[in-house]
Amino acid sequence: MTARLRLRALLACALAPLWTLAPARPADADDALAGRIGINRVNLAWLSRADQERVLKEIAASGITHVRLSLSRPVGKSIEALEIADRLGLKILLEIQLGNKDYYPPETRPRTGFGRVWDVKRLSDLDLDLYRAHLRAALRRIDGMGIRIDAVEPGNEINYSAYNGDLVVYEKPGRRTPRRVSEVANRSAFERGLDAYIGTVRVTREELRATVHSGDALLISAGLSDVGTAEADRRGMERLDPSAVISLLRGRGIDALVDGYGIHVYPGRKGDAALARYVTTVLDFCQPEGQGRPCWVTEWGIANTALSCPLDDREREEAVRAVRRAFSEMMEEGRLESAFYYDWDTQPVYSVWRCGVLGPAGVAATETNAGGGVARGSP
Repeated sequence: MTARLRLRALLACALAPLWTLAPARPADADDALAGRIGINRVNLAWLSRADQERVLKEIAASGITHVRLSLSRPVGKSIEALEIADRLGLKILLEIQLGNKDYYPPETRPRTGFGRVWDVKRLSDLDLDLYRAHLRAALRRIDGMGIRIDAVEPGNEINYSAYNGDLVVYEKPGRRTPRRVSEVANRSAFERGLDAYIGTVRVTREELRATVHSGDALLISAGLSDVGTAEADRRGMERLDPSAVISLLRGRGIDALVDGYGIHVYPGRKGDAALARYVTTVLDFCQPEGQGRPCWVTEWGIANTALSCPLDDREREEAVRAVRRAFSEMMEEGRLESAFYYDWDTQPVYSVWRCGVLGPAGVAATETNAGGGVARGSP
């Protein structure tokens, strides 16, 4: 042992009694106080490594600390993006796309979207053994690269037919869609799909706990869609209220498996008071630890249809700040743990990376204060 190491050891022994008396600082204390505020950039697996590097470096250079990425096919390319994000110091919320065909028997056929929306697999067809095998292989590779995952979110919008094939897309839109689970066209399949979903959450938790670097990662239920009944009727696509699906999942024991409920919030352009009411209503099932589970807003967004440069983002910035204030109130109450804006640069009207910069609305969406203060980089 070198002299320097011996000195450190002696100091550690001398200070140990004092450390035991000091109040413990919880892991990620700054995150616990401010909430996890981040940005979405899913489907990086579709980009070249050079483009992955460029996008993630732009995100990190903008001062953003948390990013929601996806584990999707091709899985190897997804993992490359995770390695870059981890190297840049970004904390990762990993969404596992359950539409991956590797999780289903080869003969499985997707439910049709009649050309209006993509054809998707039915959750009730998911094979838990295949899911475990492929997830284990991916997590072992991630772990072997020294990558740490902060949180994992298996699945996406399982209450909406766009992502859950157990819910129907009508051949012709316009008729009334279900308001409750008893009205779902194939309720039996939908409920079997929820049973399968609980299985994927359990498997995910077990496989995460077996890793070295992500064994303490938080587990979040699939972010649920906030698409309303009028929009569902217009599109001819079955959906259920997030609160109803959370109730069904709670009845299946999900509270023993997850650290938070995932939810998506797209309130549209409204006045400040209406935006606050919308957030409060959509997140009405979110509860502090001990009374249920807090929510994670894994997607939220406000549109700006102006696509020219330089970008006029003033109206959107005001709406974003109003939503952030509503989120902050819920965070103070312990009912909300995170807010990940959707998205960085892929959706023309929702993206915040415009004209080669992070626009004002993007700064407001991703700054780590309460959403009403001075933006990063402002004078």
